[in-house]
Amino acid sequence: MANANVRVRFCPSPTGNPHVGLVRTALFNWAFARHHGGTLVFRIEDTDAARDSEESYQQLLDAMRWLGLDWDEGPEVGGPHAPYRQSQRMDLYKDVAKKLLDAGHAYYCYCTTEELDERREAARAAGRPSGYDGTCREVSDEQKAEYERQGREPIVRFRMPDEPITFTDLVRGELTFTPENVPDYGIVRANGAPLYTLVNPVDDALMEITHVLRGEDLLSSTPRQIALYRALAEIGVGNGTTPDFGHLPYVMGEGNKKLSKRDPQSSLNLYRERGFLREGLLNYLSLLGWSLSADQDLFTIDEMVAAFDIKDVNANPARFDLKKCEAINADHIRRLDPKTFTEACTPWLRAPHANWPEENFDQTAWETIAPHAQTRLTVLSDITANVDFLFLDEPVEDEASWAKAMKEGSDALLRTAREKLAAAEWNADALKAAVVAAGEEHGLKLGKAQAPVRVAVTGRTVGLPLFESLEILGRERTLARVDAALAKLGA
Repeated sequence: MANANVRVRFCPSPTGNPHVGLVRTALFNWAFARHHGGTLVFRIEDTDAARDSEESYQQLLDAMRWLGLDWDEGPEVGGPHAPYRQSQRMDLYKDVAKKLLDAGHAYYCYCTTEELDERREAARAAGRPSGYDGTCREVSDEQKAEYERQGREPIVRFRMPDEPITFTDLVRGELTFTPENVPDYGIVRANGAPLYTLVNPVDDALMEITHVLRGEDLLSSTPRQIALYRALAEIGVGNGTTPDFGHLPYVMGEGNKKLSKRDPQSSLNLYRERGFLREGLLNYLSLLGWSLSADQDLFTIDEMVAAFDIKDVNANPARFDLKKCEAINADHIRRLDPKTFTEACTPWLRAPHANWPEENFDQTAWETIAPHAQTRLTVLSDITANVDFLFLDEPVEDEASWAKAMKEGSDALLRTAREKLAAAEWNADALKAAVVAAGEEHGLKLGKAQAPVRVAVTGRTVGLPLFESLEILGRERTLARVDAALAKLGA
């Protein structure tokens, strides 16, 4: 059911290259917003100056544009809650922190790192929860003065309520967290810089976010944020409502470990460079925790949006399977109309991907062979090696292919095949008949007979349909390559 009041946010930090787990989170938020006719807020969490970079920020924007995940408020779009980069909202966070302190929802904590570590170890040894023990909750003015005389610089800590916090997760159902497992936590560093634990809920409240869909790794912070939302409502920050939460399942990689930024297969750039279609990649990523139906893995983004319900997301970890991702992408390549496919391959037919001189490229030959290539590609970058025989002066010398195809007797077969190809009409059916006839003279079926011809002409044992390839390559170039192969065999 459409609900234009739905407001969700995607709020990555600009640290490093975007990864597929992040994309999955963006996709689910975007699909949820579009399904309900609501609003997607794109917000940049760049308060960590030591780790954030402008390059990563630009990569995030570029990734969202490439994926087609448009946003309704945020960078380059604007909106009623601008600015949407947290680094530009610091005065706002400082003001909210002061209000929380004045209202008693937060307090200054003077504990040193060493003291915290010592008390944490003691709690663990005694079998107690090892979170903050509330030492600075009630500190006298005299004690504060003594701490300041010692040169201690306090952080600001949020005061958690001494009661359980229960909420209904949209993916996992009702969850309860008890006070001993959710201690008071820091919201402002000693240097005055606000922490994620403050800025994220503050922005959610001010931007009137209704649903927070995010990774399972953030589940443990949810009771803290719910308590903070309630405190913000009391001090008049935001519209007084607490968002509904849905925590998306972990994406698991090799060895059943959580997929991390360090895993090569997690990098979005890898998929772009290999020539995945965004439709194929998004289709697969949507299956990491959700499905359109039990018997349908292949669908369009529009079909996903029409069907997407956060309550259908599975709470169990989802395993990233590169082979399945590739298979779904291949299916989407086959779904393209011919003109779109031909245009989509263009980057891989030009420098730096092409291994032939630019002046050798023949657009007519490419457009003629493209339909034969479309049914065989897994990713668009595969096209380069599939068609390079058309544009190279000589075919690629692949030693493994040569060794596999050029067995004893291959020279005799190739001589017979050359003779029959030279005499044949130059169309795929006639060329096939010529190679079949050559094979019969040497007691070979078509598969064995065509292998030496394919390697002689294309340089590889695997490729596009051979006889259509020969037809496009032309009589003169085909026979010249067979002659070159014969000369090499003779040598």
